[in-house]
Amino acid sequence: METLTSIATHNKSEIAIMPALLRVVYLNKDYEQSIRFIENFGDRLQIEYFDTMRGALKALEEHYPADAVIASLEAGGKPLLEAIHNSAWLRKIPTILTVERLTPELIQEARRMKVDDIFPSNFDRGDLLTRLHYFVKRQHYAAMKASQKVSVLHVQTPLWKRAIDVLATGTALLMLSPLLLLIAALIKLDSKGPIVYKSKRVGAGYKIFELYKFRTMRTDADQLIKKMASLNMYNKQEELKAAQDNITLCDKCRNNGQCRHMLFLDGKQVCEKQYLEEKEAKAAFMKFQNDPRITRIGRFLRNTSLDELPQLFNIFKGDMCLVGNRPLPLYEAEKLTTDEHILRFAGPAGLTGLWQVTKRGKGKADMSEEERVQLDIRYVQNFSFGMDMSIILKTIPALFQSENV
Repeated sequence: METLTSIATHNKSEIAIMPALLRVVYLNKDYEQSIRFIENFGDRLQIEYFDTMRGALKALEEHYPADAVIASLEAGGKPLLEAIHNSAWLRKIPTILTVERLTPELIQEARRMKVDDIFPSNFDRGDLLTRLHYFVKRQHYAAMKASQKVSVLHVQTPLWKRAIDVLATGTALLMLSPLLLLIAALIKLDSKGPIVYKSKRVGAGYKIFELYKFRTMRTDADQLIKKMASLNMYNKQEELKAAQDNITLCDKCRNNGQCRHMLFLDGKQVCEKQYLEEKEAKAAFMKFQNDPRITRIGRFLRNTSLDELPQLFNIFKGDMCLVGNRPLPLYEAEKLTTDEHILRFAGPAGLTGLWQVTKRGKGKADMSEEERVQLDIRYVQNFSFGMDMSIILKTIPALFQSENV
């Protein structure tokens, strides 16, 4: 079974496509540990960092396509992983718990929590990358079995539907070619790297394909973060060297010649105010909501959804259709291989679909995953030329709303 890395190696000729790094949600409140993790794995993983359990869970619930979740026990990893395993729609995501020191008791606790693995926080034992690639292989195996299961449904795209897709996307690509070329040029001018990013999705008949998007992140993002971290830590070391009598003082205390609020930390005398200021600075540094990994043009493309335009090529190629069921990340698709849900893959994957316009039409603030799956199944059982035209017309107003449906 091929991994994402080996598949990417086969496609070296596609120089305009960015190979898909394994994506991990990483939860940790310890600044130094987080920096070391980025330094050690940042060039081989796409790391989405969080310092709160709520932030990590929200990203997953909003369909961040994580290949795995790595959570520190000390940072609230236990409630996060328990929430993932208790969710009908997230529990197939591979999970790893990190602890300060491996003990038989913690290993037993990890088994009770049903996490996929447990590592020391510094990852000095075991091979994290090998383990993550195993998780990917396991998902591909599940996909293969599901594909065999759904193959008996004889999934085919009707000729009229394929004709509409080719005609519509072909015309759109011709009309939008100046805009596409402009965006491609801006991406190239803004930062080094490929123009298009690809990620794996599961479509009709449980077929796995590469979904295209314009690249919105720097390819050297993790190296940039390392440089920023090194500079930050260098400055802290210089401050410590400059302090007299092994005491670190804030500006106010330094002017007074002594500290009024002294802490004894790790055998050193530290000004409490200085300690708290440094702690806040570290926390602020590790909040990446507006981090330098997203390019200037990338932020604009995300906010306007223009980064989605390359999916027109997916439709033109036949990977998906204009109208159909949303193509899913592997971990989401793996959840829907039961007899009552497998039927949702018997219909075409699409850019827009029945559940999107149903949510829009009813003004629903939220829709459960079960409701979405049932609407997907209803579409598979009833789609027609008239239904597709209706969905397309109802989709147009959704393009002008800020909420992502």
